[in-house]
Amino acid sequence: MASRVEKQERALYAASSVKTWRSTLHLILEDAIDEGLITSNPAARRRGRGKRAGRSRDRGPEKVITDALGILLIAERASLLSGRDDEFVAVVHKGYTGVRWAEMVGLETEFVRTGSFRVEWQLYELDTGELVRVPPKDDSYRTLDSPDWLSALVANHIARTKPAPCSCHGKTYVYRGFGAARTGGHQGAKLADVARRADVSTGTVSNVLNHPARVAEATRAKVEQAIADLGFVRGGTVSEHAAHWRRNGSATWLFTPAVSGWYPKKAPQEARPVPLLGEPWPGVPSRGRNATDRADACWLPIAKGLTPHGLRHTHRTMMEDLGTEKVLMDERMGHIDGSVSARYAHVTPGMRRRLMAGLTEQWEAALDARLAMCRRSPVRVLDELLRTRPAATR
Repeated sequence: MASRVEKQERALYAASSVKTWRSTLHLILEDAIDEGLITSNPAARRRGRGKRAGRSRDRGPEKVITDALGILLIAERASLLSGRDDEFVAVVHKGYTGVRWAEMVGLETEFVRTGSFRVEWQLYELDTGELVRVPPKDDSYRTLDSPDWLSALVANHIARTKPAPCSCHGKTYVYRGFGAARTGGHQGAKLADVARRADVSTGTVSNVLNHPARVAEATRAKVEQAIADLGFVRGGTVSEHAAHWRRNGSATWLFTPAVSGWYPKKAPQEARPVPLLGEPWPGVPSRGRNATDRADACWLPIAKGLTPHGLRHTHRTMMEDLGTEKVLMDERMGHIDGSVSARYAHVTPGMRRRLMAGLTEQWEAALDARLAMCRRSPVRVLDELLRTRPAATR
């Protein structure tokens, strides 16, 4: 019966929608069986059908993944697009923990601990746009081990941003949302404000932003401190950031352009390359009127087709590459292996130490590769990481 209805619905609606409805019906009827209301599930699929290679008519494209260097470069670009460090920390955090998008958005500061992150809640976005605080998917509560460098990165981010409780849930979250970029007329620190605060000329501030090597170290530090104190964001600021990221907005205007180097189509504009000012490397997005005419470069794709969820696949692949035991990978991803053999497999401290050491090695190799491309970065948090790399790696 359910199969006949499904075939009728497929003729009228998208296959993804029909699949969601079928899965929802299956779960409802499974609960009815557990309650003793019915004895069988008419929406259950027959196991083993259509599973052999080439038999499925609805196979989608293979999920795009990247590697440790890709995560780092995407994080840097996302931060340049937003004009703040938050996106750099968040993308790296997601790439090295494999958390789901809603779990990362819903990470509260009280669950950030020394050497670990606790997945206790997620912020699930409804079709209405409302963000609801609910348990993680399939009750996948878990504690994620964190390498020392990642714990320090997130802890420094919290200390720098000083997050406050949001008005919608009354909870303090690690990551804030991002408001629309300023195109003029909004309140916020301007270049002249930074120059006045640092007691330098606007030309000096411009050089710090565009040609930092031309400015003496002491002057550059003074200007960077003024930028931090005023919350200045290049290309425009907003007086108040949104409390939380929106999946579509952040993926469309930050993550996807960072990955592909292209802004999406939005009427009346067609899809177009992200216009860049060529210096400092890897280029700073040009904004405002005639941004394209003023640009002198654009980004090449890093991993075209990669989505935020693709970073979850990437993390699993990175663990596979490190030879991580399946029981630890399942624990980290929040998956349950119902096989008999899985009942006899347990995570050991040695497994955890080897994984943390492997992820640290991948991170440091990515930093060294990025350092070989250019010794500095317009993203402050990454610039500090590059400047403090051991001399032997420079």
